[in-house]
Amino acid sequence: MKVSTGTVRFLKSSEFYLFLVIAGLGAILTVVTEDFFSLENLFDVLVSYSFLGIMAVGLMVVLISGGIDISFTATATVAQYIMASFIIQHGGGWWVAFLIPVTIGIMLGAVNAALVYNLRVHSIIITIATLNVFYGVLIFVTRGKWIYNFPDWFAEGYSLFDFSAADGTDYSFSLSIIVLLAVFAVTGFLLNRTSIGRQIYAMGGNMDAAKRMGFNLLKLHFFVYCYMGFLAGIAGLVQAQLVQTVAPNSIVGRELEVVAAVVLGGASLAGGAGTLLGTILGVTLIAIMQNGLTLLGVSSYWHKIVIGMIILISVSITAYNRKLEERRHAEIDV
Repeated sequence: MKVSTGTVRFLKSSEFYLFLVIAGLGAILTVVTEDFFSLENLFDVLVSYSFLGIMAVGLMVVLISGGIDISFTATATVAQYIMASFIIQHGGGWWVAFLIPVTIGIMLGAVNAALVYNLRVHSIIITIATLNVFYGVLIFVTRGKWIYNFPDWFAEGYSLFDFSAADGTDYSFSLSIIVLLAVFAVTGFLLNRTSIGRQIYAMGGNMDAAKRMGFNLLKLHFFVYCYMGFLAGIAGLVQAQLVQTVAPNSIVGRELEVVAAVVLGGASLAGGAGTLLGTILGVTLIAIMQNGLTLLGVSSYWHKIVIGMIILISVSITAYNRKLEERRHAEIDV
Protein backbone atom coordinates (compact mmCIF):
# COMPACT_ATOMS: atom_id res chain seq x y z
CA MET A 1 0.00 0.00 0.00
CA LYS A 2 1.38 3.37 -1.03
CA VAL A 3 1.85 5.89 1.78
CA SER A 4 0.92 9.49 0.99
CA THR A 5 3.51 12.25 0.98
CA GLY A 6 1.74 14.01 3.82
CA THR A 7 1.86 10.88 5.99
CA VAL A 8 5.57 10.40 5.30
CA ARG A 9 6.23 14.03 6.17
CA PHE A 10 4.30 13.68 9.45
CA LEU A 11 6.16 10.49 10.41
CA LYS A 12 9.44 12.40 10.03
CA SER A 13 8.23 15.50 11.88
CA SER A 14 8.94 16.52 15.46
CA GLU A 15 5.18 16.44 16.12
CA PHE A 16 5.12 12.68 15.49
CA TYR A 17 7.93 12.03 17.98
CA LEU A 18 6.23 14.32 20.49
CA PHE A 19 3.03 12.31 20.02
CA LEU A 20 4.95 9.10 20.74
CA VAL A 21 6.35 10.60 23.94
CA ILE A 22 2.85 11.63 25.05
CA ALA A 23 1.46 8.17 24.27
CA GLY A 24 4.29 6.46 26.14
CA LEU A 25 4.00 8.73 29.17
CA GLY A 26 0.23 8.28 29.23
CA ALA A 27 0.62 4.50 29.12
CA ILE A 28 3.10 4.55 32.01
CA LEU A 29 0.87 6.78 34.16
CA THR A 30 -2.13 4.58 33.39
CA VAL A 31 -0.23 1.58 34.77
CA VAL A 32 1.33 3.21 37.85
CA THR A 33 -1.68 5.29 38.93
CA GLU A 34 -5.33 4.38 39.36
CA ASP A 35 -6.87 7.72 38.42
CA PHE A 36 -4.91 9.04 35.43
CA PHE A 37 -6.96 7.47 32.64
CA SER A 38 -10.30 8.08 34.32
CA LEU A 39 -12.79 10.33 32.51
CA GLU A 40 -12.98 12.57 35.56
CA ASN A 41 -9.22 13.17 35.66
CA LEU A 42 -8.93 13.72 31.90
CA PHE A 43 -11.77 16.26 31.96
CA ASP A 44 -10.20 18.01 34.95
CA VAL A 45 -6.87 18.24 33.10
CA LEU A 46 -8.56 19.60 29.97
CA VAL A 47 -10.41 22.28 31.93
CA SER A 48 -7.48 23.18 34.20
CA TYR A 49 -5.01 23.59 31.32
CA SER A 50 -7.35 25.43 28.95
CA PHE A 51 -5.85 28.67 30.25
CA LEU A 52 -2.36 27.44 29.39
CA GLY A 53 -3.50 26.29 25.95
CA ILE A 54 -5.05 29.64 25.03
CA MET A 55 -1.93 31.52 26.14
CA ALA A 56 0.35 29.10 24.30
CA VAL A 57 -1.47 29.61 21.00
CA GLY A 58 -1.01 33.38 21.27
CA LEU A 59 2.67 33.07 22.15
CA MET A 60 3.18 30.67 19.23
CA VAL A 61 1.96 33.33 16.78
CA VAL A 62 4.38 35.88 18.25
CA LEU A 63 7.29 33.42 18.12
CA ILE A 64 6.54 32.54 14.49
CA SER A 65 6.74 36.26 13.67
CA GLY A 66 10.27 36.41 15.07
CA GLY A 67 9.39 38.10 18.37
CA ILE A 68 8.52 37.01 21.88
CA ASP A 69 6.08 38.29 24.48
CA ILE A 70 6.68 37.73 28.18
CA SER A 71 4.06 40.22 29.40
CA PHE A 72 0.98 38.13 28.57
CA THR A 73 0.41 37.01 32.17
CA ALA A 74 0.31 40.62 33.35
CA THR A 75 -2.00 41.49 30.44
CA ALA A 76 -4.36 38.67 31.42
CA THR A 77 -4.31 39.78 35.07
CA VAL A 78 -5.09 43.41 34.28
CA ALA A 79 -7.82 42.40 31.83
CA GLN A 80 -9.57 40.01 34.21
CA TYR A 81 -9.32 42.41 37.15
CA ILE A 82 -10.98 45.25 35.25
CA MET A 83 -13.62 42.86 33.89
CA ALA A 84 -14.40 41.41 37.31
CA SER A 85 -14.60 44.83 38.96
CA PHE A 86 -17.02 46.07 36.29
CA ILE A 87 -19.45 43.15 36.25
CA ILE A 88 -19.59 43.00 40.06
CA GLN A 89 -20.34 46.73 40.38
CA HIS A 90 -22.44 47.34 37.26
CA GLY A 91 -23.69 43.93 36.15
CA GLY A 92 -23.86 42.82 32.55
CA GLY A 93 -23.82 39.55 30.66
CA TRP A 94 -21.40 37.29 28.84
CA TRP A 95 -20.93 39.79 25.99
CA VAL A 96 -19.73 42.39 28.49
CA ALA A 97 -17.56 39.81 30.25
CA PHE A 98 -15.85 39.00 26.92
CA LEU A 99 -15.70 42.52 25.49
CA ILE A 100 -13.89 44.14 28.42
CA PRO A 101 -10.89 41.76 28.76
CA VAL A 102 -10.30 41.41 25.02
CA THR A 103 -10.39 45.19 24.59
CA ILE A 104 -7.90 45.66 27.43
CA GLY A 105 -5.73 42.86 26.03
CA ILE A 106 -5.66 44.38 22.54
CA MET A 107 -4.78 47.80 23.95
CA LEU A 108 -1.86 46.45 26.00
CA GLY A 109 -0.75 44.33 23.05
CA ALA A 110 -0.70 47.49 20.92
CA VAL A 111 1.59 49.12 23.49
CA ASN A 112 4.02 46.21 23.13
CA ALA A 113 3.85 46.34 19.33
CA ALA A 114 4.52 50.08 19.20
CA LEU A 115 7.50 49.80 21.56
CA VAL A 116 9.04 46.77 19.83
CA TYR A 117 8.67 48.25 16.34
CA ASN A 118 9.79 51.80 17.11
CA LEU A 119 12.55 51.22 19.65
CA ARG A 120 14.19 48.39 17.67
CA VAL A 121 15.08 46.70 20.97
CA HIS A 122 14.67 42.92 21.24
CA SER A 123 11.09 42.10 22.15
CA ILE A 124 12.08 40.03 25.19
CA ILE A 125 13.54 43.15 26.83
CA ILE A 126 10.50 45.28 25.94
CA THR A 127 7.96 42.75 27.17
CA ILE A 128 9.81 42.00 30.41
CA ALA A 129 9.66 45.75 31.04
CA THR A 130 5.96 46.00 30.19
CA LEU A 131 5.25 42.91 32.30
CA ASN A 132 6.57 44.75 35.33
CA VAL A 133 4.89 48.03 34.38
CA PHE A 134 1.44 46.52 33.77
CA TYR A 135 1.61 44.34 36.87
CA GLY A 136 3.15 47.05 39.05
CA VAL A 137 0.47 49.60 38.15
CA LEU A 138 -2.27 47.07 38.89
CA ILE A 139 -0.82 46.21 42.29
CA PHE A 140 -0.34 49.90 43.12
CA VAL A 141 -3.90 50.83 42.18
CA THR A 142 -5.63 47.80 43.73
CA ARG A 143 -3.25 47.30 46.69
CA GLY A 144 -3.31 43.63 45.81
CA LYS A 145 -6.96 43.22 46.79
CA TRP A 146 -8.62 39.94 45.80
CA ILE A 147 -12.04 39.94 44.13
CA TYR A 148 -14.85 37.55 45.09
CA ASN A 149 -18.65 37.48 44.91
CA PHE A 150 -19.21 37.25 41.18
CA PRO A 151 -22.77 37.55 39.82
CA ASP A 152 -24.75 34.30 39.74
CA TRP A 153 -24.69 34.07 35.92
CA PHE A 154 -20.89 34.28 35.92
CA ALA A 155 -20.48 31.81 38.79
CA GLU A 156 -22.76 29.27 37.07
CA GLY A 157 -20.75 29.50 33.87
CA TYR A 158 -21.80 28.30 30.45
CA SER A 159 -21.84 24.80 29.07
CA LEU A 160 -22.89 22.68 26.07
CA PHE A 161 -23.41 18.97 25.41
CA ASP A 162 -24.21 17.79 28.93
CA PHE A 163 -23.85 14.02 29.40
CA SER A 164 -23.52 11.46 32.18
CA ALA A 165 -20.80 8.84 32.50
CA ALA A 166 -21.40 5.21 33.45
CA ASP A 167 -20.75 6.01 37.11
CA GLY A 168 -23.46 8.69 37.09
CA THR A 169 -21.08 11.67 37.08
CA ASP A 170 -22.30 14.60 34.97
CA TYR A 171 -19.95 16.19 32.43
CA SER A 172 -20.26 18.95 29.87
CA PHE A 173 -18.27 21.12 27.51
CA SER A 174 -17.77 24.06 29.83
CA LEU A 175 -16.87 27.64 28.87
CA SER A 176 -13.13 26.96 29.10
CA ILE A 177 -13.29 23.96 26.74
CA ILE A 178 -15.53 25.77 24.23
CA VAL A 179 -13.23 28.80 24.16
CA LEU A 180 -10.10 26.64 23.86
CA LEU A 181 -11.48 24.75 20.85
CA ALA A 182 -12.61 28.01 19.23
CA VAL A 183 -9.14 29.50 19.69
CA PHE A 184 -7.55 26.43 18.09
CA ALA A 185 -9.92 26.63 15.11
CA VAL A 186 -9.52 30.38 14.52
CA THR A 187 -5.73 30.33 14.87
CA GLY A 188 -5.37 27.31 12.61
CA PHE A 189 -7.41 29.05 9.92
CA LEU A 190 -5.46 32.28 10.40
CA LEU A 191 -2.03 30.69 10.00
CA ASN A 192 -2.81 28.17 7.27
CA ARG A 193 -5.55 29.72 5.18
CA THR A 194 -4.95 33.48 5.13
CA SER A 195 -2.46 35.84 3.54
CA ILE A 196 -1.56 37.44 6.84
CA GLY A 197 -0.64 34.01 8.23
CA ARG A 198 1.85 33.46 5.41
CA GLN A 199 3.23 36.97 5.96
CA ILE A 200 3.76 36.22 9.66
CA TYR A 201 5.82 33.14 8.77
CA ALA A 202 7.77 35.14 6.18
CA MET A 203 8.53 37.96 8.62
CA GLY A 204 9.77 35.49 11.21
CA GLY A 205 11.91 33.65 8.67
CA ASN A 206 13.67 36.75 7.36
CA MET A 207 12.43 40.20 8.32
CA ASP A 208 14.65 42.04 5.83
CA ALA A 209 13.45 39.85 2.97
CA ALA A 210 9.84 40.34 4.06
CA LYS A 211 10.36 44.10 4.02
CA ARG A 212 11.87 43.96 0.52
CA MET A 213 8.85 41.97 -0.65
CA GLY A 214 6.64 44.88 0.37
CA PHE A 215 5.10 43.45 3.55
CA ASN A 216 3.84 46.04 6.01
CA LEU A 217 5.97 45.15 9.04
CA LEU A 218 4.28 47.73 11.26
CA LYS A 219 0.89 46.19 10.55
CA LEU A 220 2.23 42.69 11.17
CA HIS A 221 3.81 43.72 14.48
CA PHE A 222 0.55 45.22 15.66
CA PHE A 223 -1.39 42.18 14.52
CA VAL A 224 0.71 39.55 16.31
CA TYR A 225 1.08 41.44 19.59
CA CYS A 226 -2.57 42.53 19.62
CA TYR A 227 -3.59 38.93 18.89
CA MET A 228 -1.49 37.83 21.85
CA GLY A 229 -3.21 40.49 23.97
CA PHE A 230 -6.62 39.41 22.65
CA LEU A 231 -5.99 35.80 23.67
CA ALA A 232 -4.49 36.88 27.00
CA GLY A 233 -7.72 38.74 27.76
CA ILE A 234 -9.79 35.67 26.89
CA ALA A 235 -7.50 33.46 28.99
CA GLY A 236 -7.91 35.85 31.91
CA LEU A 237 -11.69 35.57 31.63
CA VAL A 238 -11.54 31.76 31.45
CA GLN A 239 -9.28 31.56 34.48
CA ALA A 240 -11.45 33.93 36.53
CA GLN A 241 -14.60 31.94 35.73
CA LEU A 242 -12.84 28.68 36.55
CA VAL A 243 -11.53 29.63 39.99
CA GLN A 244 -14.26 32.19 40.84
CA THR A 245 -11.61 34.52 42.22
CA VAL A 246 -9.37 37.22 40.81
CA ALA A 247 -6.07 37.45 42.64
CA PRO A 248 -3.47 39.86 41.18
CA ASN A 249 -0.67 37.39 41.87
CA SER A 250 -2.29 34.17 40.65
CA ILE A 251 -1.26 34.30 36.96
CA VAL A 252 1.97 36.28 36.87
CA GLY A 253 4.81 33.79 37.23
CA ARG A 254 3.38 31.14 34.91
CA GLU A 255 5.22 32.43 31.84
CA LEU A 256 7.70 29.54 31.84
CA GLU A 257 4.95 26.93 31.54
CA VAL A 258 3.62 28.62 28.41
CA VAL A 259 7.07 29.15 26.87
CA ALA A 260 7.98 25.51 27.60
CA ALA A 261 4.80 24.21 25.93
CA VAL A 262 5.31 26.29 22.77
CA VAL A 263 9.04 25.60 22.40
CA LEU A 264 8.47 21.93 23.13
CA GLY A 265 5.90 21.95 20.33
CA GLY A 266 8.55 22.97 17.81
CA ALA A 267 8.20 26.76 17.65
CA SER A 268 11.62 28.32 17.14
CA LEU A 269 12.83 31.17 19.32
CA ALA A 270 14.55 32.47 16.17
CA GLY A 271 11.18 32.82 14.40
CA GLY A 272 9.66 31.49 11.20
CA ALA A 273 8.79 28.03 12.54
CA GLY A 274 5.94 26.58 14.54
CA THR A 275 2.67 24.72 14.06
CA LEU A 276 -0.65 24.67 15.86
CA LEU A 277 -0.50 20.87 16.16
CA GLY A 278 2.94 21.09 17.73
CA THR A 279 1.73 23.65 20.27
CA ILE A 280 -1.31 21.53 21.15
CA LEU A 281 0.96 18.53 21.69
CA GLY A 282 3.38 20.65 23.74
CA VAL A 283 0.56 21.83 26.01
CA THR A 284 -0.69 18.24 26.27
CA LEU A 285 2.72 16.96 27.35
CA ILE A 286 3.14 19.70 29.97
CA ALA A 287 -0.36 18.99 31.30
CA ILE A 288 0.19 15.22 31.47
CA MET A 289 3.59 15.58 33.13
CA GLN A 290 2.35 17.96 35.82
CA ASN A 291 -0.83 15.95 36.40
CA GLY A 292 1.22 12.76 36.60
CA LEU A 293 3.61 14.28 39.15
CA THR A 294 0.63 15.38 41.23
CA LEU A 295 -1.01 11.93 41.10
CA LEU A 296 2.31 10.36 42.12
CA GLY A 297 2.52 12.69 45.11
CA VAL A 298 5.66 14.46 43.91
CA SER A 299 6.26 17.88 45.47
CA SER A 300 5.10 20.86 43.40
CA TYR A 301 8.62 22.28 43.68
CA TRP A 302 9.76 19.59 41.25
CA HIS A 303 7.30 20.89 38.66
CA LYS A 304 9.46 23.98 38.14
CA ILE A 305 12.56 21.84 37.75
CA VAL A 306 10.83 19.70 35.13
CA ILE A 307 9.65 22.80 33.23
CA GLY A 308 13.17 24.23 33.25
CA MET A 309 14.65 20.98 31.97
CA ILE A 310 12.03 20.82 29.20
CA ILE A 311 12.96 24.30 27.99
CA LEU A 312 16.68 23.50 28.11
CA ILE A 313 16.29 20.24 26.19
CA SER A 314 13.91 21.75 23.62
CA VAL A 315 16.16 24.72 22.90
CA SER A 316 19.19 22.42 22.63
CA ILE A 317 17.42 20.17 20.13
CA THR A 318 16.26 23.18 18.11
CA ALA A 319 19.79 24.61 18.02
CA TYR A 320 21.23 21.24 16.99
CA ASN A 321 18.70 20.83 14.16
CA ARG A 322 19.42 24.37 12.95
CA LYS A 323 23.15 23.58 12.81
CA LEU A 324 22.42 20.44 10.80
CA GLU A 325 20.31 22.46 8.34
CA GLU A 326 23.06 25.07 7.96
CA ARG A 327 25.63 22.33 7.36
CA ARG A 328 23.41 20.71 4.72
CA HIS A 329 22.93 24.02 2.90
CA ALA A 330 26.66 24.66 3.06
CA GLU A 331 27.39 21.26 1.47
CA ILE A 332 24.82 21.93 -1.28
CA ASP A 333 26.31 25.35 -2.02
CA VAL A 334 29.78 23.86 -2.34
